[in-house]
Amino acid sequence: MNDKSDLLRQLRIERAPVRSPGRSASPRRGRRWLAALIAVVLALGTAAAYLIAARPDALAVQVATAAPAPMNGAARSSSILDASGYVVARRQATVASKVTGKVQQILIEEGQVVRAGDVLARIDSSNAQADLALAQAQLSASRAAQNEREVLLAEAQRQLGRNRELASRKLVSESTLDAAQAQADQYAAQLAATRENIKVAERTLAVRQQLLDDTVVRAPFDGVVTAKNAQPGEIISPLSAGGGFTRTGIGTLVDMDSLEIEVDVNENFINRVKSGQPVTAKLNAYPDWEIPAEVIAVIPTADRSKATVRVRIGFKLQDRRILPEMGVRVAFLDAAPAASPPGEPAAVIVPAEAVSDGVVYVLQDEHVERRAVTVVGSGSAGTRIGAGLRAGERVAIGDRTLLRDGVRVRVEP
Repeated sequence: MNDKSDLLRQLRIERAPVRSPGRSASPRRGRRWLAALIAVVLALGTAAAYLIAARPDALAVQVATAAPAPMNGAARSSSILDASGYVVARRQATVASKVTGKVQQILIEEGQVVRAGDVLARIDSSNAQADLALAQAQLSASRAAQNEREVLLAEAQRQLGRNRELASRKLVSESTLDAAQAQADQYAAQLAATRENIKVAERTLAVRQQLLDDTVVRAPFDGVVTAKNAQPGEIISPLSAGGGFTRTGIGTLVDMDSLEIEVDVNENFINRVKSGQPVTAKLNAYPDWEIPAEVIAVIPTADRSKATVRVRIGFKLQDRRILPEMGVRVAFLDAAPAASPPGEPAAVIVPAEAVSDGVVYVLQDEHVERRAVTVVGSGSAGTRIGAGLRAGERVAIGDRTLLRDGVRVRVEP
């Protein structure tokens, strides 16, 4: 029996006592919720850090637009003739006074921009003012004489009327009537002469006023002062008086909008040049700057001593770097340049700082795209790109160490 009891006790399963749900289970469940909350916070922090790393703050850049490059002789048109010449001003004048006198005031300096009608200098006007005052006095005297003649004529006409009435009644003789008529006619003639004298005085006054106005030297047109030839105290005259002590001009004025090129072409090659022909000009001071131009006219005469014909060439753009008397080289281009091959993109010009090692960064919405391009030349206008970029596309200019493909950017002016 004891053995069976022992066996039954060995086969018995011991059960753990059931615990109350309000005591020991609650702390363990709270710890599990806390651990889950911490895990969620860590996950959110990791995601935020990833997003921040994936989208950094926008990089501040400047933007330039690719512009079509002007066709040069090598790319689109072939040069059929080269020549050298100078920049000249078609409109240039040495401004002088219309009267001889002493310079009282000079109001110009070299390089000063003036407008038409601006005062450049003043000549001593004391004599002209005195002559004007004399002419005014003569006019006043003539008008006073006119008033006197009008009064005398009116009195003579009244006396004539009375004598006519008396003569009709046989109270005065015919000789008295004739004398009254002669007196009235005399005063009428004197009044007419006085009126003509007034006209003469008015014309004289206008002349004296013009002489006074001529003592003020004004600019005849808009331009830039390139030379100052006189100083206060010097005698100036419109005609050379000889001796070297009399100036003939106040200064030289040049209209910068009238600048053009004059070249001498050998008469053996003048048949290659015609009006309206496209030309590329390069100033000796800026050898990398190609200036578009065209032939204005071929002067219809030749220089026998040099066997050349003069050609006038006009600039298609105005620039303050172009100055009179600058040396220039020109290339006369074929009037019908060759067309671009089908499908070949036209060359464009971008700022030199936008290109590095044949790579540009093209703006795409708020990001930039790294793009390899073909650089075919450079100059003062920028870098010429032959392939990889089209006109109108915008390229980023900024810190090359921070620019990379896909980076987010912010455009600054």
